Amino acid sequence: MTTNTIQAQTRPVSEAIRQRRSIKNNYKQDPVPEELIVELLNDAVFAPNHGVREPWRFLFISSERKDAFVDELVELFPQDRQENRRNYFSQPSAFLVIIMKEDPRQKQHEENIYATASLVQNFQLLAWERGLGVCWKTQPHVWDPQAHQILGVQPGEKIIGFLHLGFFDEENIPAPKTRTPAEEKLSVY
Repeated sequence: MTTNTIQAQTRPVSEAIRQRRSIKNNYKQDPVPEELIVELLNDAVFAPNHGVREPWRFLFISSERKDAFVDELVELFPQDRQENRRNYFSQPSAFLVIIMKEDPRQKQHEENIYATASLVQNFQLLAWERGLGVCWKTQPHVWDPQAHQILGVQPGEKIIGFLHLGFFDEENIPAPKTRTPAEEKLSVY
């Protein structure tokens, strides 16, 4: 059985939350199957979202199409940064771009952001369970109108982030970072 066909194991949710890490590098070269992304998204969309507006859509850049995409994307950067950006974007095996419908009403707009962020967290936890590393990136190209054009982002939509995707070896899992205990940030009314 390859890493692409790792079966989900039943684990407590708290364990998955505490063990999940952002995988930023050292990806294996195994392609990320579209079928796996669809399967994970079909579970992730059960994120809480007000009025079941489902304000999201997704753009998958497959392992097979990644090099062509990177070639196009690096052209948006100044010439002296293009090789650096090419190396950076070539590390993941694939990308998933999370795109959200904007709403002119402030309350609904913020609810849509919260819902889409919940979806991303669901996706990250589900991917972790299957041995797929994810790192949620919100770098400057997320707001670049030229990047929007390349990605087919329409007026009234915004990119919530690029998810860098790739399988990984367990020895490359980053160490956990300490978190402040909730008691130190909790007030009781």
